Amino acid sequence: MVSRRWFIAGTAGLAGSIAAFPLAHLSALPAGASEWEKPGDMAIGRPDAPITVIEYFSLTCPHCRNFHTDVYPIIKKKYVDNGTVRLIFRDFPLNRPAMDAALIARCAGSHNYFAFIDTLFDTFDNWTRSSDYLNALIQIGQIGGIKESDFLACKNNEEMETKILSGMIEADETYTIQSTPTFIINGKKYDQGMSFNKFQNIVEEILPDV
Repeated sequence: MVSRRWFIAGTAGLAGSIAAFPLAHLSALPAGASEWEKPGDMAIGRPDAPITVIEYFSLTCPHCRNFHTDVYPIIKKKYVDNGTVRLIFRDFPLNRPAMDAALIARCAGSHNYFAFIDTLFDTFDNWTRSSDYLNALIQIGQIGGIKESDFLACKNNEEMETKILSGMIEADETYTIQSTPTFIINGKKYDQGMSFNKFQNIVEEILPDV
């Protein structure tokens, strides 16, 4: 389990800035999107898939790393690639390094976002245990084609950070996020870890009813 202390401290007093946050730049929902998808979501899989999975994750969370390296590739191959599942990634950074990593992933743009998430989890120990995690993130960004100056501009992008924080507040108010990763599958919360067998059982239970 990951502490929510940083989240609570980081979002205190944000109500005014979030209320003023401009949403006009967010892209429209894709055709056929489910009721659980929001404009600007980072998602893979058919928009009209019968099952929508939302994952709230923190890039410094070892449980999230384990899911993304061990379970997610199987889910993608078996359920996302065949159109059964639409998978939405939503940032829920629980400390400053996780926020900075989320910002660099978003700097990569929607086409490269998922590759950066994969890379950040694949190199998890390298940058999360570094004495200078920012420099480690800058190096990862450079490998992916993001210049140091662009990374620093993204890191200081208050609008993007406010968007992430506002999403965290909304998620906490809607689902009471206690730990990461937390999964919302067709509107129902699952927050006690997610093995492939558990995921498969949930999906197979839902499919006959959709």
